[in-house]
Amino acid sequence: MRIAIAGAGGVGRSIAAELLDNGHEVLLIDRQTRAIRVDALDRAEWLLADACELSSLEDARLEEFDVVVAATGDDKVNLVVSLLAKSEFGVGRVVARINDPANEWLFTSSWGVDVAVSPPRMMAALVEDATGVNVAGEAVSLMTLPDTDLVEFTLPDGAPHAGRPVRELEGNLPENAVLVAVVRNGHVRAPRPETVLEAGDDLVFLSGSQTSEELGAVLSPE
Repeated sequence: MRIAIAGAGGVGRSIAAELLDNGHEVLLIDRQTRAIRVDALDRAEWLLADACELSSLEDARLEEFDVVVAATGDDKVNLVVSLLAKSEFGVGRVVARINDPANEWLFTSSWGVDVAVSPPRMMAALVEDATGVNVAGEAVSLMTLPDTDLVEFTLPDGAPHAGRPVRELEGNLPENAVLVAVVRNGHVRAPRPETVLEAGDDLVFLSGSQTSEELGAVLSPE
């Protein structure tokens, strides 16, 4: 598939990297010069432009893309990009990032949004166990992008990586899996290389849709 991502910050680049690894064509669009990091993702196409301007999206030939992801840190921008993608270019699938949960009510089909993703609300759901039963050692799907899942995995007692730093885990993860958050005792923390994992930690991964079993084999071989 051809996928355009508006917003080349950390979130946009992470999504792009996963999609590229899964064999998709990716275009990253950002109006900030410092966000254009071609060396970081040399397989992607890059466009220095304002994704809220119709002329920029025309230059990008957005009508030729299968999916548009509005992944900027500004909800207003994400809504405008979604609306233009759907109404002006007829993009089949539009995925939008919600930065402020208070704006969630706006991210509907009226604004061209097919799938709305709210990281703050998903993290809160992890803390409150609102995602459903989560058995230790079982991956639970939280969100789905094209061929990409956001999954939670509770590190069980006796897991080989319990008591070890994140850097050791990352060296053993499947190629299509990235650890994006660690939830411990109701607190969300960034997975820094020196962070020591503990049994009972909820680990949140962005991964290829076929890698859940591989993750399980790494995190809980038994």
